[in-house]
Amino acid sequence: MAAPRDHRVLIPIDVLGGDSVPRTVVDAFASVPVVLLGYRVVPDQTGTGQARDQYESRVRDELDDVQQTFEDAGCLDVSTRIVFTHDRLETFERVAVETGCDGVLLVNPAPVLESVLVAVRSDVNLEYIAQLLGALVAGTDLDVTLFHVASDEGDRDRGSELLDDAVDELIAVGVDRDRVDTALSVDGSPSREILNVAGEHDLLVVGESRPSIRRFIFRDRAKTLARKTVDPVLVIRGEYLEVADTDESAVPGDEHGDAT
Repeated sequence: MAAPRDHRVLIPIDVLGGDSVPRTVVDAFASVPVVLLGYRVVPDQTGTGQARDQYESRVRDELDDVQQTFEDAGCLDVSTRIVFTHDRLETFERVAVETGCDGVLLVNPAPVLESVLVAVRSDVNLEYIAQLLGALVAGTDLDVTLFHVASDEGDRDRGSELLDDAVDELIAVGVDRDRVDTALSVDGSPSREILNVAGEHDLLVVGESRPSIRRFIFRDRAKTLARKTVDPVLVIRGEYLEVADTDESAVPGDEHGDAT
């Protein structure tokens, strides 16, 4: 597990596709090291090297502007990567591992960023989630709500204990108790309930409980959360991700070359 001072977040941006990072998000995440991933998905019939030759300079110009915005906001550790790929989620997964990122931020519009909803599903990676969350809110005025959806009334007590444990973990990493709230709901559809409550907050934080960011986004409950929420979503990954072989062209920072 990374030391708290080493926590960093990967922010994928399809700059040529019109993606941007809202200023509210820039200000919030300027308190932690970030890696800006400028990516472009290319058709299967197009070689990634060919796409790099065609688009790299444009992506670089746009990404440099985003990097400057983070630096102007006070981010002391911001780096960039450029990747052309046939599978964006495999790319996010691989680059997160290679750059030592503890979370991946899926950017959505965020007119204001004042409150964070943390979906606590189990005690898996709870300490890990608290450490990154503590590093994030340390430099902000963000309030945190820890939220758990119990499957039935019989699961309510266990859910309450889980939320108490999550509060203790946040306090242990230096988050003021006055900034932390808890909420518990009993519902047969956790995805629906999380989405309902997320509408009352500005950023959704979820911990990865499967060994892949790709699976998190595309499968089961997480697919709904990532695709249907209108908030930015921070996926805090587990320690168990491994690098997958991918067919893509990557440009880490200013270095050029094809990834293998």
